[in-house]
Amino acid sequence: MKALLFTFFAAMLAVTACNNQGAKSEKSTTTNAQDTAGGHYPAITFEKELHDFGNVTEGEVVEYSFKFTNTGERDLLINKAEASCGCTVPEWPKEPIKPGESGYMKVKFDSKGRPEGHTEKELYIQANTNPPMINGPRIQCMIVKK
Repeated sequence: MKALLFTFFAAMLAVTACNNQGAKSEKSTTTNAQDTAGGHYPAITFEKELHDFGNVTEGEVVEYSFKFTNTGERDLLINKAEASCGCTVPEWPKEPIKPGESGYMKVKFDSKGRPEGHTEKELYIQANTNPPMINGPRIQCMIVKK
């Protein structure tokens, strides 16, 4: 009985985590180039904070590349990027981005098995910025059945 109850709650958690419809973040996709102690950091600024794929047929894989610029004073190194759900996979440059230079973060969204309706996913980025962990850009779409 306990195993059945645990399985039920684990399944509910997984469904809820991957279906964060309407979740909004108040955090910025821009980091600070200077902290209060006067240290200088790289800073990441995305050209676009939200991309809407429009209608996506369930099972379709879509992708978009977000352009960003290092608006700080030192080389930007992105250590890690992840999404709010395993159905969304980001790819980022592994080499340092010089101040004033730009790069792209590609995001692939797999709608296979996703429920019909609006969905929104957010990227979380860890870099040598201040703060070191930021909420990045978001993607959204309306999933329609085949």
